[in-house]
Amino acid sequence: MTTLRTSAMKKLIINADDFGLSDGANRAVIRAYREGILTSTSLMAGGRAFDEAVSLARENPGLQVGLHLTLLQGKAVLSPEELPGLVDREGNFPVDPVLTGMRFFFRTSLRKKLFREVEAQILRFRDTGLPLSHVDGHLNIHMHPTVFSVLAELMPKYGISSFRLTRENLANDPASDGTRWFGRRLDAFIFARLAENCRPVLDRLGICYADEVKGLLNSGRMTEEYLLKVLNRLDPGCTEIYFHPGCLPDPELASWMPDYLHEEELAALTSSRVREKIAEQGIHLGNYRGEDRIDV
Repeated sequence: MTTLRTSAMKKLIINADDFGLSDGANRAVIRAYREGILTSTSLMAGGRAFDEAVSLARENPGLQVGLHLTLLQGKAVLSPEELPGLVDREGNFPVDPVLTGMRFFFRTSLRKKLFREVEAQILRFRDTGLPLSHVDGHLNIHMHPTVFSVLAELMPKYGISSFRLTRENLANDPASDGTRWFGRRLDAFIFARLAENCRPVLDRLGICYADEVKGLLNSGRMTEEYLLKVLNRLDPGCTEIYFHPGCLPDPELASWMPDYLHEEELAALTSSRVREKIAEQGIHLGNYRGEDRIDV
């Protein structure tokens, strides 16, 4: 098993998704790192604020940056002429995750185009000169069987050694407000099956992953209150928790994630109560490079 577990200690990777999506996302990521507990972020190669995000990452070299693979609800890196059937005339991916997933699975002719676009996103990241620490995906599209088969070819080629293996223990989910009762259970079931498909391949390739990933079942609502409950229940080993912090107003965040509590998530990441809880529980903050963050 190629997890990041090194002992019985509790190690925690705190990641912010959607770096490069917008100015509001970028500002929140940097604030969460400089003023809070953030240890890593995931960069959208086709994001509108990609260049700004790269500059900010260079100014903050202690912030680990991975690739936030985007194949829906975003813009492709390659031109529309290179990706017929995969994007529209403006180079935008489809919006609906269910329909997109079905198309990727059943339309085998799309795999070659997906391969080219995934590789183009990796190459655009590499061209920045930033170390590429890990791969995850927008709406966890990196776990889709067709997309994962592409990544299984490309990760060894480009020396990518860490992967977000998204799955979360429903029995240990502290959400108690009754929202998304069915949705949480469906997500837990689906991603447990997807993880079963990915794990043997990752182990064979020697690609590392956390023991558990939290942020799936309460995505967009990772508030201070919720995070404190998660920290109380954290198991030994390495856990990643991912967030979607944002500074509002921001048209891009409002358009794509109108129901997400972006500012509340940023508040959770910069909360003094959360810092105290991490210290109280003896939790070690780190990243996919295996480095500990000791300045929190």
